[in-house]
Amino acid sequence: MPIVLRAPATSAAPELLLRPWRDGDVDALLAAYRDPVLRNWTRCPVTTRAEARAFLRRSRQGWAADRRFSFAVLEPISQGERLVACVVLKEVIPGRPNAEVGYWTAAPARGRAVAPRAVDAVSSWAFARFAAHGLTRLELLHQVDNPASCRVAEKSGYAFVEILPARPPFPRDGHRHVRRRA
Repeated sequence: MPIVLRAPATSAAPELLLRPWRDGDVDALLAAYRDPVLRNWTRCPVTTRAEARAFLRRSRQGWAADRRFSFAVLEPISQGERLVACVVLKEVIPGRPNAEVGYWTAAPARGRAVAPRAVDAVSSWAFARFAAHGLTRLELLHQVDNPASCRVAEKSGYAFVEILPARPPFPRDGHRHVRRRA
């Protein structure tokens, strides 16, 4: 049975559905990446159908390898659902106590607490799912000039730990935020 996570509704926002990416997500993925803000913060923008299919293929490969888990984050709308974000759990390795969480938010979803709720849902799932692997710590990294990501990290239970020096492919210093298994 496919994995489906849910982030509960709030008084101002509907429930979110998080699921692995599907082949039918190509158009929604391309639409999200038309946003120049999103393209600015990602290393590998998706601008063509071929790039979208490659993104989806890498997502399936990550799940199959049991090391990288990328979730499409959807919210209900009158015509079904729409893509509002992506959250990924990276580098899950048995015996390794830490992994990384990354995310992006589609333009129409920004400022509506989508990212913190989705990151929290994936983080909670990761700690439960990979406890037997020894996972005790998740990291969320972002560049210092992205204060919105600092707020997402804090709202989803990730404490600021340190400033990381710039290193390719990241041109600016970064922040490391950490959430530990309760």
